[in-house]
This record gives sequence, C-alpha cells and structure tokens, in this order.
Amino acid sequence: MAAPTTEDIAELIGLEGDRMIEVRRDLHRHPELGFAETRTTGVIEEHMVGLGAERLACPTPTGSAWAIEGGKPGRTVMLRADIDALPIEETADIEFASEHEGLMHACGHDAHVAQLLGASSALAARADDLPGRHIIVFQPAEEALGGAAAMIEGGLLDGLGIERVVGCHVGSVFPTGMIGVRSGIAMAEVRALRVEIEGVGGHGAAYTAGANPLLAAALLAQRLGEVAADLTYEGVHCACTAGVLHAGTAGNVIPAHAVLKGTLRTFTPEQTNAALARLDVLMLDLTAETGCTFVVHFDDTAPAVRNDAEVTEIVRASAAEVVGGGVFTMPPISPSDDMSLFLEQIPGCYFFVGAARSDGTSGMHHNPGFAIDEGCLAIAARVLVGSAIACAQRD
Repeated sequence: MAAPTTEDIAELIGLEGDRMIEVRRDLHRHPELGFAETRTTGVIEEHMVGLGAERLACPTPTGSAWAIEGGKPGRTVMLRADIDALPIEETADIEFASEHEGLMHACGHDAHVAQLLGASSALAARADDLPGRHIIVFQPAEEALGGAAAMIEGGLLDGLGIERVVGCHVGSVFPTGMIGVRSGIAMAEVRALRVEIEGVGGHGAAYTAGANPLLAAALLAQRLGEVAADLTYEGVHCACTAGVLHAGTAGNVIPAHAVLKGTLRTFTPEQTNAALARLDVLMLDLTAETGCTFVVHFDDTAPAVRNDAEVTEIVRASAAEVVGGGVFTMPPISPSDDMSLFLEQIPGCYFFVGAARSDGTSGMHHNPGFAIDEGCLAIAARVLVGSAIACAQRD
C-alpha cells in the first residue's frame, strides 16, 4: 500500500482522540519536575511497548526513546516532545487539576506527551506503509534546560543517522485551529543566571552596617530589565528578568547573604554580548551603591531555536493539509526551548499549535491559571504525523 494520505492520518488520529485526552488529563493530575518524571515515563513506556515500538538506549534517568520502522525506504526522522512540569501551585478551575501541591503542568508538556503518543499510534498502525525510520523521543527537564543536553551528551543521537527533526509546542495566546511556523530564528537564546550577593548581617533592631544584601537583591530585581532594554530582534524585545529571590532566615535578622535567580533572553550573539556587558556595569554600579558584592553565575543555557528553511516548508504544507488557511508565519518570540540543541545537530522545525480556550480563560504560559483547549491535541498529532512522513520521503 501507499504511504498514509491526509485522510488516512485524520482517521487514525480520530481513533486516538479520546485516548489522547485521557492521557493528557492523567499526566496533568500527576505533574513531575525535570529528571523526576518517573511516573510520566512509565505512562509513556506502557503506551509505546503496547505499540510494539523498539526501545532505544536512553542516557537520562527519565524520558525515553523509541523507533518505529517503516516498511519502505526513506530518511530517518525524529519527533520530540518534552515531558516535565513546573514548581507552580495550580489555580485553574478544572476537574483534573494537579493533585501534587506546588507542582503544575503550566506550559503544556502534558499535552505534548499526549500528542506525540497519539502520533506514534498512528505511525505504528501503518508502519508497513511508512517510508524511512521514525525515532520518537520523550525528553525530560526542558524547563530546567538540562534535558536535551543530557540526552545529546549521553549519546542518544549517536549512530541513528537522523536526517530531520520535528516538534511542536502548544500556544495559549492564539486559538485552536491556528498553527504558527517560522523559518530561521523562532525563539530566543536563554541563559539562566544566578547572582550571589554578600553583605553584612546583623540585628534588625540595631543595624548600622549599611551593606544589606536583602535590599541589594531587591534593587537588583528592580533594575535587571536595564540589561536588555532597547535590544530587539524584528520588533521583539529581548528580556532579562528575576524569578527567585532568597534572603534571610528570621524577621529580626538582617541576612549576610542573598541569592537572585533569573534569565536573560536574546536572539543574536551581538545582543548577548551587549547584554552581558551591561550586566557587568550594573553589578559595578550596585556594588558602589549598596556596599555589597555581586557575583554572577550562568548555570545553564540553550541557544536560539533556529528552524531549517526546507523542513519548515514541509511542516507548513503538512499543517495546511490539516487547518487550511489557519497556518501563519509567526514572529520570533522571547521564550526559549532546548529543542534548539537538537536543531543544532539536525535540520528541523519547531512549530506552534494554537490552544487558547474560546472563553478567554487559558491564561499565559507559566501562570497558575494556565489551561488549554484540548482540541489542539488531534491537530498537533495530525501535523506531526504528516510532517514525519513527508520528511521521511526521499526526493
């Protein structure tokens, strides 16, 4: 038989619709942080083993990799989904809200797993008619920026001969039925920064030292945006923001030490160099102003997401088969994703699937009220399957 058509794929994914929703809701109830996604990995393994997929060696403690062999000659293509959650307390009013205090799927990775499992089911159902070989990767620890690097450095890609890679992310800021694609730089580079601030501690009732690291950290948090001020790429602003401030142990004690954590997002090497130079100047200014010392560390980084032009056009065409005129060229965005590390190794495309609820209650990513329209699951799975088949076919 011939490779599955658009209609075949729609029918196959249609059969997986209820199961994808069930899996997504189950994972949403049981979120797990990066490199601790043990239960999530178990759910994935049960599904993939049931499909008869070949288990591949996985160098990370969680996550997994699988192969589905096509019955016809073609390229080796990789599909990737991230699987981790965030340390956020959920406030969304949904019946399958997180059952784990302080943890939440606030970025849609539960949906990403469900989408890729559904896509894998469709590929496995027609394996004999598929061109090439399809590598299915469930990556841990995207939010902590360590997962893709650990997989690659551990040898996940070695010897597989992967020629194309495709992945997708749900987007709560545009509606279901829309798909965003972009060639070239699509998402920003990210550097996770940690600033150690040292001062002089003392009694809260009689403090005269002046070098108060708690106040210095608060001042740094206020001024951190100066580092990326006026840096833009195609009209999109770079960003430097703080997300964590640790200082103090008691209300009547001025601490001697504080820690601020945040991220720097830029699009080009020139912007990165400019922002880092500004950060150095800011540290010197704050040292003079507060009397504290500031030491900056960069714990993790991921390059900008750069989509290959040829693969992007393949994905665009596959998406158009699913949503027609709902495909648009998205602008670059300042969020980041370590899918970029796979894209540095393999030509590919990372695209966005609309998932905004029609009543406007989706919330933004990384927000306690984040929620999606589950209609995005079948759309994403169909585009993933169509793109994989098209990428696997040789000219």
